[in-house]
Amino acid sequence: MSDRSDPAVSRRGVLTGGAATAVVVAAPVGAAPLPPRPVKAKPMMPVRFTVNGESQSLTLDPRTTLLDALREHLHLTGTKKGCDHGQCGACTVLVDGVRINSCLSLAVMHEGDAITTIEGLGTTEALHPMQAAFIKHDGYQCGYCTPGQICSAVAVLDEIKRGVPSHVQADVAARPQVSNIEMRERMSGNICRCGAYSNIAEAMAEVAGGAAKEDRA
Repeated sequence: MSDRSDPAVSRRGVLTGGAATAVVVAAPVGAAPLPPRPVKAKPMMPVRFTVNGESQSLTLDPRTTLLDALREHLHLTGTKKGCDHGQCGACTVLVDGVRINSCLSLAVMHEGDAITTIEGLGTTEALHPMQAAFIKHDGYQCGYCTPGQICSAVAVLDEIKRGVPSHVQADVAARPQVSNIEMRERMSGNICRCGAYSNIAEAMAEVAGGAAKEDRA
């Protein structure tokens, strides 16, 4: 067993030896810099889909989200980037009639799909009924979440019409009915920081009532 007083194994000796070793293995001063590593070109992929009735062909980094493809490559900036984590619903668009959070979906996954953004729902000359109802009932304040809210609201009424169940139904096998609680539950993924929820619900109820009258006609 070694003597603790032996300077060869003292704390000072260990530290001094370590520092000396570091000096020996360090690169000498003035040594030539290492050559830069070659940068590999990003792999690109083609994708074709229809956006608001128009055929679009893009060549994208496969990591590009559908949201960024719409905003940065097709310049359809009506679709908003909010949280970019699928939590706020500002980026909601319709893909083959079904709403999705475009920030969570890669563009290359939508080869051949039909995509509808807020720009494709209506125009200033011919508003979609939901757009007109949002204006009538003041369903927005700052307006940032509004494109996603409107796209989601249109899809919600279609879901109810198609019989897609929700969490608030007592019997998920029964056909869902248009009600305030039903619409609020289905719209819960769309966040309005301004708090215009009651006005949004009123706008949706008006459009739902109009659709019901058309179905009875």
